[in-house]
This record gives sequence, C-alpha cells and structure tokens, in this order.
Amino acid sequence: MEAISLKLNGDMLKDIDTNLKKNNYSTRTEFIRTAIRDKLEELSRNNLIKEFMKSRGKAPRKTSDKERTKTRDKVFLEMAKEKGWKI
Repeated sequence: MEAISLKLNGDMLKDIDTNLKKNNYSTRTEFIRTAIRDKLEELSRNNLIKEFMKSRGKAPRKTSDKERTKTRDKVFLEMAKEKGWKI
C-alpha cells in the first residue's frame, strides 16, 4: 500500500470524527478509504448508466404498440397456463 498526504479543513475533519463514532470506524484512514471506495464505485456505476443510455433507442427494428400488446398477451397466457390459472 502506498501512503499519501491529505490536508482537510477543521470542519471536515470534525465531521469525519463524528461519523467515525456513529458508524463504528476504528480510524480516520479506514473512514477515508471507505469513502474513496464508495465514490469510485458510484462513478463506475454512473459511467455504465451513461454508456447504456447512449445505446437506448438504437434497436435495429422498431416494435409497434400492436406487436408489444400481442407479445404481452402471449406471455401472460403462457404464464397463466404454467401457474394453472383458469382464464
């Protein structure tokens, strides 16, 4: 593990210390590592969402409302039959 130096203002450090006790962190380092890990995961998740949204609506073929309704009804009937529902 590599060490880094970090300067924080008094209010932020006070907030960290308050949250150490509330959330059972044993050290400031543990708290800061967790905060960094959480932020990196959030950024990664947001990047995946952005990539997904870029491809949204780019299906090679458009499906009409009539086709969607037909598919929905077919799936419902199959599920009803599988569950033994009388329709």
